[in-house]
Amino acid sequence: MDDRRKIPSPLLSMVPVAALVGLLFLVLKLFDGDTLSGASQIVLILSTAVCIAVAMIFRLARWRDIERAIVGNISNVTPALLILLLIGALSGAWMVSGIIPTLIYYGMMIISPDMYLASTCVICAAVSVMTGSSWTTVATVGIALAGIGTAQGFSPGWIGGAIISGAYFGDKISPLSDTTVMASAITDTPLFTHIRYMMVTTVPSIAIALAVFTVAGFRHSAASPEGISVFADTLKGTFNISLWLLLVPAATALLIVRKAPPMATLFVSGILAAAFAVIFQPHVLRAIADGDSTGAAVLVKGFFISLYGSTHVSTGHATIDSLVATRGMAGMMNTIWLILCAMCFGGAMTASGMLGSIVSVFARFMRNTAGTVATTVFSGIFFNVCTGDQYLSIILTGDIYRDIYRSKGYESRLLSRSAEDGATVTSPLVPWNTCGMTQATVLGISTLTYLPYCIFNLVSPLMSILVAATGYKIRREILQ
Repeated sequence: MDDRRKIPSPLLSMVPVAALVGLLFLVLKLFDGDTLSGASQIVLILSTAVCIAVAMIFRLARWRDIERAIVGNISNVTPALLILLLIGALSGAWMVSGIIPTLIYYGMMIISPDMYLASTCVICAAVSVMTGSSWTTVATVGIALAGIGTAQGFSPGWIGGAIISGAYFGDKISPLSDTTVMASAITDTPLFTHIRYMMVTTVPSIAIALAVFTVAGFRHSAASPEGISVFADTLKGTFNISLWLLLVPAATALLIVRKAPPMATLFVSGILAAAFAVIFQPHVLRAIADGDSTGAAVLVKGFFISLYGSTHVSTGHATIDSLVATRGMAGMMNTIWLILCAMCFGGAMTASGMLGSIVSVFARFMRNTAGTVATTVFSGIFFNVCTGDQYLSIILTGDIYRDIYRSKGYESRLLSRSAEDGATVTSPLVPWNTCGMTQATVLGISTLTYLPYCIFNLVSPLMSILVAATGYKIRREILQ
């Protein structure tokens, strides 16, 4: 039997993508935006089935090759799934222990409403640089800052946009970031060469973002002082607000500085927070455990629930009730389910050759520097949409274009920067991408709600193309 496989045409390769987009629009309309509970997962499975059916009918790939690619994709994101579970436990423990309410309480006293958006962006950027992780930043200070923004009357979109803009700027320029290290490694670019070169596009992009956030902050009609006072008094009446609780964030920062593994850092931070909940918030733990007893057993029960399950603390204020409610590890299961389904679709598209075929169309536009960078950037965005994972997007972009850049005489740092400008910063803007799902779940703000306000993430890809068009700091060696 002839075992040779055909190369799919770009038009044929778009069939599964068209099915994915069409079905997603359908479920968004049918489920009124609440698609994370299962509808989006089914869409990804059905789109995977369409991809496999096309591959089988046209002999593009064998079943075992597709299966191997799917298993490989899932294996690659296993660390991210474990981190998601730990983030769920951490966010629940930090809230129930009173750490986040304490940060919100003092933050409302310090941060002016006029400068809230710009301050939030700067704070998240600084923390993300130190941690090297946008996910950890959003799950810790991001949640606290979201609470402050809610108290000051900002819309969820602006809040999410400021947090994510800052977190992803810091992630990109941090030498501790796994995506930054990966982009430099895949393209054979020295790490600090890559970081310095990214500054050319990231600094103007974040400057534009900060300008927009500053103007938006001054134009915002802040909540009345009385309203903020009620918010603060309600928090203080429900939780024991204490500066001692900030020892947990301090210990977390120390672990980060000592370069402890992310999983270990998140685990230790979550356990410490839960222990502090026993000391400072026993009444909250008893309420969570639905127990009237004052014994240790009910506190232990509340301790466990705060890490793995949903918690609802009655404060007498509906907005604050929603703010301090947590979902723990269990709240991450829909996101993990969606990630697994996205990996199935990405694996099938890759193994069948359809992803490569579509990219070959992009390569036709690489006639000059601007076209080459634009193609790379849009490929990163396309891979984010199709594979659902920023790591795969970076790897595919680096692998596919490395030889093309070399043959055209471009430095590897141009490819590494373009890959990050396209893949890393746009990943939280795709609802079914691992980043988009995670940030939406952690912040409780849907991806499509915060997307228009993620100024840095929207400007950065365009800035990359604009800088390429000017030729600034782009050296090209014409190969003989």
